[in-house]
Amino acid sequence: MTAESAAAAALTLFLAGLVAAFGARSWIHRRRTGSTGFRGLSGAPGSAEWWGGIFFAAALVLGAAGPALALTGATAPIALPAGVQWAGLAVAIAGFVGVLAAQAGMGASWRIGVDTTERTGLVTSGMFAVVRNPIFTAMLTALLGLALLVTTAVTVAALVCLLLAVEIQVRLVEEPYLLRTHGPAYARYAQRVGRFLPGLGTLAPHPSQADE
Repeated sequence: MTAESAAAAALTLFLAGLVAAFGARSWIHRRRTGSTGFRGLSGAPGSAEWWGGIFFAAALVLGAAGPALALTGATAPIALPAGVQWAGLAVAIAGFVGVLAAQAGMGASWRIGVDTTERTGLVTSGMFAVVRNPIFTAMLTALLGLALLVTTAVTVAALVCLLLAVEIQVRLVEEPYLLRTHGPAYARYAQRVGRFLPGLGTLAPHPSQADE
């Protein structure tokens, strides 16, 4: 696989993934529920929500910029074996497919962002029975694949930014919200299902649950 073909494949896949995961999914969600599911990125400057949004936006920009710069010759990707590049392409495709499957699995509960005044159903079946945040896991998988396909400082930075965004959003924004909203039901779920990988990142029982 040449550097140009790898960059073209990475850019095409990334843009197609964005359109499918955000544009098409929002359109389908609105047709089914009357809402796009988009709640935006909120929070005062410097807050966890704000930083999560900043890193997420940076990941999207860098994710597109990395292969685009490589395609124009502005940056030179590290030359990895062709087998690694093909593996990266397969991993990226699997990641984007995983994103779409996990979004579909959320049904009417799918959202982009958190509205603290809103209560949606707690989804614990399908992919969510394996990890609590399969959409984010799949997103990270997709960007890891793209970074293997086109390895530059920009694509690696995109992956790092997404990892920081996901960690901030999940640990400091979504999990506290879900614990407040769903209480013991979410606590029990989080005690048995890993955060991003099976068995890893489970929540410890609260002391008040010791005698339950």
